[in-house]
Amino acid sequence: MNGEFEHYYSEEPKVPLKYRRIRFVLSNSRVYHFKTPSGVYSYGKIDKATIVLLENLVIHGRKILDLGCGYGVIGIILKGENPDLEIYMSDINKRAVEFSKINAKDNNVEVFIKQGNLFEPWRGMKFDQIVSNPPIVAGKKVWQALITGAREHLVDGGSLQIVAYHNKGGRRMKEFMRSVFGNVEDVVKKGGIRVYISFLR
Repeated sequence: MNGEFEHYYSEEPKVPLKYRRIRFVLSNSRVYHFKTPSGVYSYGKIDKATIVLLENLVIHGRKILDLGCGYGVIGIILKGENPDLEIYMSDINKRAVEFSKINAKDNNVEVFIKQGNLFEPWRGMKFDQIVSNPPIVAGKKVWQALITGAREHLVDGGSLQIVAYHNKGGRRMKEFMRSVFGNVEDVVKKGGIRVYISFLR
């Protein structure tokens, strides 16, 4: 890892802290406001893959984990659009977690946010769904650990949903999901971006 990627997939970002405010509307929903910090993925804007995931997420069950939450976009919007959901969020990046908490408060949603690598903050817990825009640039070991760990943290019938650029690592992730779960499907294909879903059966 180097450059920008080293900064956001690390516990303590090295870049000086600055932030930009952005506003976002999902389809015809409410307006969301986010403070996006430097040293956290997608500084200054919400990336296309995250938007595709939010627009196409298959929601089932009530207890959802947003793994690698960044500054909180996925989890906060899921809760804002679906108040009955129980949303858990975590990231290895301390700055990401700090700003997720700020953004949750600013958008008036109640979510559970913890700092830690992959599933470390959620030992012994199981979820109906795990969603992620995974850090492919962090390397194969990281995204494979995310997928294998998801299997141990889902209830029977639960799902893992991941968004990725299919030709930039997504294809390999999809096949690894198939090997771990025994099934995988494309929820959507859009502009090279795909959302993959596997169920624990």
